[in-house]
Amino acid sequence: MTVYDELVARGLIAQVTDEDEIKKLINNGKATFYIGFDPTADSLHVGHFMALCLMKRLQMAGNKPIALIGGGTGMIGDPTGRTDMRQMMTTETIQHNCDCFKKQMERFIDFSEDKALMVNNADWLLDLNYIELLREVGAHFSVNRMLAAECYKQRMERGLSFLEFNYMIMQSYDFMALFEKYGCNLQFGGDDQWSNMLGGTELIRRKLGKNAYAMTINLLLNSEGKKMGKTQKGAVWLDPDKTSPFEFYQYWRNVDDADVLKCIKMLTFLPLDEIESMESWQGSELNRAKEILAYELTNMIHGEEEAKKAQEAARSLFSSGSAADMPAVELTDTDFEDDSIGILNLLSKAGLVPSNSEARRAVQQGGVSVDGEKVTDIHAAYTKDMFTGDGIILKKGKKNFRRITVC
Repeated sequence: MTVYDELVARGLIAQVTDEDEIKKLINNGKATFYIGFDPTADSLHVGHFMALCLMKRLQMAGNKPIALIGGGTGMIGDPTGRTDMRQMMTTETIQHNCDCFKKQMERFIDFSEDKALMVNNADWLLDLNYIELLREVGAHFSVNRMLAAECYKQRMERGLSFLEFNYMIMQSYDFMALFEKYGCNLQFGGDDQWSNMLGGTELIRRKLGKNAYAMTINLLLNSEGKKMGKTQKGAVWLDPDKTSPFEFYQYWRNVDDADVLKCIKMLTFLPLDEIESMESWQGSELNRAKEILAYELTNMIHGEEEAKKAQEAARSLFSSGSAADMPAVELTDTDFEDDSIGILNLLSKAGLVPSNSEARRAVQQGGVSVDGEKVTDIHAAYTKDMFTGDGIILKKGKKNFRRITVC
């Protein structure tokens, strides 16, 4: 099986331009490709995970990745999938986020001996002359076609700023700059980026008369309603200080039954024949598949030692309902009223429910326990002294645990 055929078999490819040419580039290790990362936070999250895995796969096949950090485009913000304008960031914040990204990417990508590059589009975007940009780049873009792009349609009703309108042009210019500076001949992105990516390929062909190509990956973590990559507490980060290795493991251990094999195909490096043998698994065997998924991905992000610790802690939770490495929440004096806290409020403070109504429903349906005892009274309350020492173990459903203490 060729490299490209394996990408298809794993369900990674959404759409491409010039498939035959892209196959030749990838299969022969001749692709110099880039994927962009806008530094909107100081950590990558699981929404970036598939892109990093793809970069690693292609580098292992002899192709050269370019990780493009959007220090310049980050000052504008991508309107794709947004209903409002992004918060503007300072140059200092953007640089800090870029530095954090690089440290995390180095766990996936080998940047030694020119095997891969990390570049920042601020290096060329910030020095652009506006009139020159209009003449040299703007002339190649049709406003009518831009407004028809999906990334802009979603914003038209609420108002699309001229600042954001320029994002497609900036991203297209990125591809041309990378083509000229580093011989980058292929760009990858999520399938929600297709219109932006086409802008870059067309700009190179019209302005330079050269061939360049675009390919979008079937972003499991984006396209399916963004149902993955989010928890009730927020995003799942690659930074262990934001999402602990145990929480990261548990996130993947808790994926839906319908998604587990899809995730294993797209995100792990297990052989396809091994994965295909799992397709007949049902019931408890799917739990085994989820353990495999969680372990493999935690190992990739946090290393073998942390993956083993997370797996052992998770197994201990399922068997005994307690583990030292489970997610912990500290309450403060202000969380208590008359030295006690109600079960509904406790569930909310622990991040196990998004609202009081959800907490009430969980209790009434018998899905909540404290220190192994089921809670059926929505008015149940717990005094502050119960949280001293090791605290209490709060459980919602079969898989969601929190150790609650008082600081």
